[in-house]
Amino acid sequence: MQPRTRALTRSELHLMQVDSVQRWMEDLKLMTECECMCVLQAKPISLEEDAQGDLILAGGSGPGDPLQLLLKRGWVISTELRRIGQKLAQDRWARVHSMSVRLTCHARSMVSEYSAASRSSSQEMGQIEKLLMEKCSELSAVTERCLQVENEHILKSMKACVSETLSTLGQHFGQLLELALTREVQALVRKIDASDNIYTTESTTGNLFSLTQEGAPLCRIIAKEGGVVALFKVCRQDSFRCLYPQALRTLASICCVEEGVHQLEKVDGVLCLADILTDDSHSEATRAEAAAVVAQVTSPHLPFTQHLSSFLESMEEIVTALVKLCQEASSGEVFLLASAALANITFFDTMACEMLLQLKAIRVLLEACSDKQRVDTPYTRDQIVTILANMSVLEQCASDIIQENGVQLIMGLLSEKPRSGTPAEVAACERVQQKAAVTLARLSRDPDVAREAVRLSCMSRLIELCRSPSERNSSDAVLVACLAALRRLAGVCPEGLQDSDFQQLVQPRLVDSFLLCSNMEESFV
Repeated sequence: MQPRTRALTRSELHLMQVDSVQRWMEDLKLMTECECMCVLQAKPISLEEDAQGDLILAGGSGPGDPLQLLLKRGWVISTELRRIGQKLAQDRWARVHSMSVRLTCHARSMVSEYSAASRSSSQEMGQIEKLLMEKCSELSAVTERCLQVENEHILKSMKACVSETLSTLGQHFGQLLELALTREVQALVRKIDASDNIYTTESTTGNLFSLTQEGAPLCRIIAKEGGVVALFKVCRQDSFRCLYPQALRTLASICCVEEGVHQLEKVDGVLCLADILTDDSHSEATRAEAAAVVAQVTSPHLPFTQHLSSFLESMEEIVTALVKLCQEASSGEVFLLASAALANITFFDTMACEMLLQLKAIRVLLEACSDKQRVDTPYTRDQIVTILANMSVLEQCASDIIQENGVQLIMGLLSEKPRSGTPAEVAACERVQQKAAVTLARLSRDPDVAREAVRLSCMSRLIELCRSPSERNSSDAVLVACLAALRRLAGVCPEGLQDSDFQQLVQPRLVDSFLLCSNMEESFV
């Protein structure tokens, strides 16, 4: 039976047509100029396969939005510069020339449209615009001459000239784009700083957050131009409480760069974060976003965060609040942010592990593992096992682990498998397996933990991970950790191993066992 359908009314059809026409009109100005330039100056239009989609890059944002115009044109021109470099390396001169003409078109459009949208320009920007357009014209002219040259020796020397011109053009473009973006960021920061209107502040903060998603260079500009200061000003005003989550989310993004962390420390940002985390009157969403900022500024992957001296003064308050947030989290996302912050803090300072022991954090984390609402992904389990691995260096940790049936949990983490098979999830599962083996090796210094691990068949699972590459996704890091854990357990309970396992996995040097297992195609079990 055919499903029933409803005919569109005339007004609906008219609305669809208007929307389509308006969208086409928005793109038309940017698209047609590029197309005409290609036809008139780079004739004929290339029929090569890699020419397909050239004009697709030309679509732009609507008029009146200088910031989006800069981002769109900047992306298009950056792409063209990269592609010209690739074609130049392949000596494809026809493509190099046609793309150079199109690059000139995009550069001219960016300069004219941004000038019209911003309605003013500094002397420095004017000078760089002039240099940029001169180099664009020079690139188009020299690549056109290269099309007429047949002598390979002359062409080789001209190629060096084209490469140098392209490099200088890229530098001028980068300088111009940075100046223009800096100017737009300054305007946004001033607007946030001066605003007492909640809707204006919300809109401007949202624009600033969007900019942070464009990458580290823009985050550096925002930090240098006072973005961190302005956002913490928002987070210190009760009248803007509903905007705290958005402001904190933006701060977390900015603090992926060194300049952002330095600015955070200058304005006592850590103290502000501690106040938010310890104040139960704030919403869970606000405290979760504060936890995200803490996770960012304590990240062990960023070397500059290790010098955040002001963090130590508030660490006990922050750790206590984060444990409480983990315990009371209503969703997996909140738990992930809070546990990630705790995991990073355990790398940041060893005192944190002692604090976590006193706060009975092991019980909180292990109880959460049985709650699918809070812990439902390998990314969250990665944070939990990171905390356990760092805490396991303390001797007192072993008794707490046994008391809370933690060895059984670690055994389960050794069997972590990805659901989707995406590279990120597979990598997370590898980290979980590796850190679970490390935790087990450290805890097995205690004979009670080692015996409990043997009773739960941990040795069999470790042997399987060593001998079967597919079980560990052929990860060398997991293999080394499992070999170390197996040797620690074998030292306490050697009777749990077969002779072949002992001779191949325990008795030889670690490097020899590693080489043996890493070359195995299939499991020998």
